[in-house]
Amino acid sequence: MESLRPARQPRIHWAWFAAAVTFVTIVGAAAFRSLPGLLIDPLHQDFGWSRGTIGAAVSVNLVLYGLTAPFAAALMDRFGIRRVVAVALTVIALGSGLTVWMTAAWQLVLCWGVLVGLGSGSMALAFAATVTNRWFTARRGLVSGILTAASASGQLVFLPLLSWIVERYDWRPAAVTVALAALAVVPFVWLLLRDHPADVGLKPYGAAEFVPKPAPVPGAARRAVTVLSLAVRTGPFWLLAGTFAICGASTNGLIQTHFIPAAHDHHMPVQAAASLLAVIGVFDVVGTVASGWLTDRFSPRRLLAVYYALRGVSLLFLPLLLAPGVHLPMVFFIVFYGLDWVATVPPTLALCREQYGEDSAIVFGWVLASHQVGAALVAFLGGVARDTFGSYDVVWYASGALCAVAALMALVIRHRPAALPAAA
Repeated sequence: MESLRPARQPRIHWAWFAAAVTFVTIVGAAAFRSLPGLLIDPLHQDFGWSRGTIGAAVSVNLVLYGLTAPFAAALMDRFGIRRVVAVALTVIALGSGLTVWMTAAWQLVLCWGVLVGLGSGSMALAFAATVTNRWFTARRGLVSGILTAASASGQLVFLPLLSWIVERYDWRPAAVTVALAALAVVPFVWLLLRDHPADVGLKPYGAAEFVPKPAPVPGAARRAVTVLSLAVRTGPFWLLAGTFAICGASTNGLIQTHFIPAAHDHHMPVQAAASLLAVIGVFDVVGTVASGWLTDRFSPRRLLAVYYALRGVSLLFLPLLLAPGVHLPMVFFIVFYGLDWVATVPPTLALCREQYGEDSAIVFGWVLASHQVGAALVAFLGGVARDTFGSYDVVWYASGALCAVAALMALVIRHRPAALPAAA
């Protein structure tokens, strides 16, 4: 077979092109991640839906995003990265576009919760993990950091634009913009992305030997469930899943969903609050790439403990910082939180690889599912708390305390590998 013949090593390894395509794809798809926080107040005003009801739709989105991820990693092994990602982007576009015609809350749950949740989960971080594992042997920490930062880069690009569209026109044109952004990336993925280094006759970057392309793996869903059934029998899985659930609760579920309406409660203009979230995206890129570099050099357990501890401390101060205008302490919080936003991903990925080897992408998919379950709970409970208490203060304090728990959990993850049995 032609794909089995190694080619002469190019000056720039094709792995970097694969990483670049993946980066741009995640940036283009990140538009859907930027919209939920902008929708809460407009949907509340247009339809009279409670913030808890809108938060429930966001929760469904986040849960499906997480639960689909481990199956997506297995599907990529079965059908190839290109096909899975192209279909996922199309489903995202369909779900976002259909929200324009909704008139009832269940339609928001169906379109934004189910369709966009399934589509986004089929890419998620499992996409970045699969590309990193297949194309790179060296520099995995750095590459995983860069690809994780792609979502934040997309947030940087789309948040100010979408907030401007929502304020100047309506939330419906913003939903259409998300749909078009997802569709625009599909041909880019189909034409430029390759599934495996052997497709272009190359070794993975940093590998000593050529790696033939493996045969398609049948039973993708069964394999994902089998890997889960074996992983849950190991202690490190529960510690990784628990810390990552708190990570999701304190980022996607908390800040990304509720920061804008919380700032608006303190009379901050929506565009100003959205711009602050975009600044988080700027420093998220720096923090995540730096975290990848640090993960290649230091203990990922200690890095996770430091990240969660610092995040928890910053959340305890946030209620004191919210004000009608943007002031220096708030800017400091945004920069600090941005550096820590998803800095947890490279060390968590490294621990999955250390503990679970060849099954690490699927195990990480299940760990990511816990991340989204944590995010979903806080997205829903945060809205309920706002409806009940009239403010978000209790949510900030509870999340800060949870981050302290995550720091302790990270430190007790054992060092020796907990490799799964060969049956996985």
